[in-house]
Amino acid sequence: MKFLPKPPTSELPYATGVPALIWQVVFFYIPLLLIVLTSVLKFSTSGTLVGVTLEKILPFFHPTYLRVIGMSILLALGTAILCLLIAYPMAYFLAFRGKKFKDLLLFLLIVPFWTNFLLHVYAWFFVLEREGFLNSVLRYMGVIQEPLHLLNSIFAIMVMMVYYYLPFMVLPIYSTLERFDFRLMEASFDLGATWLKTFRRIILPLSLRGIRAGFFLVFIPSFGEFAIPELMGGDKQMFVGSVVSHYILGEETESLGAAFTVVATLFLLASAAILYYLMSRLIARSAK
Repeated sequence: MKFLPKPPTSELPYATGVPALIWQVVFFYIPLLLIVLTSVLKFSTSGTLVGVTLEKILPFFHPTYLRVIGMSILLALGTAILCLLIAYPMAYFLAFRGKKFKDLLLFLLIVPFWTNFLLHVYAWFFVLEREGFLNSVLRYMGVIQEPLHLLNSIFAIMVMMVYYYLPFMVLPIYSTLERFDFRLMEASFDLGATWLKTFRRIILPLSLRGIRAGFFLVFIPSFGEFAIPELMGGDKQMFVGSVVSHYILGEETESLGAAFTVVATLFLLASAAILYYLMSRLIARSAK
């Protein structure tokens, strides 16, 4: 009778995860706790703690602020969906068709992260401005007669958001597809299934983890993005990041910024939970 091998007695594998855990506690959980406490604690003019109150949080349930949160959710959702539609074919090509060019293509995908973020923004300025590259090409082709107003618009914001967050969607999906068992596809084809049916019932459900990871890696940071809407949108539309930065940078409004952050985070968690459920149901239904 063969016995199972004994588990390793060394605690070194567990110890290697301690620095990451400490980093997460110090730079994520503690600041998050401070934000929550700042938004609900009330102090007197002398700095003495009076008690717990919701007077800083309740005003942010006003329709004006709810509209800002709703616009941010739509911006994040639109960015995540567009990134998914572009990223999945890219990840599929890298995993199944890339072959010897796979490393080069991955390198080209990651290279933009090695340059300054502002350089990306200014590059898109030259592309989208009235006398920029895109308008010049469209006028040369005869598609338009007058330059289009592309900058300082939702269109410019979405273009920059998709451009910046696309690698966050491609890499998780590619990581999932790269480990895909090709024998499943061969078995499906041998049983007479078409490529579309094989994709819908085998490839897509088995890549769900990568889709989820990529979707929320894009959706969550896009919700609080403030630099791209500020620079590409001309500060014409307020989003969650804009409101938070407005209050946090104020002289005596830091607690209001913390309170709005708490309210916006609650809506973000609720929308993320709903999207997670809908994605699971959609993928499960497509596999039937």
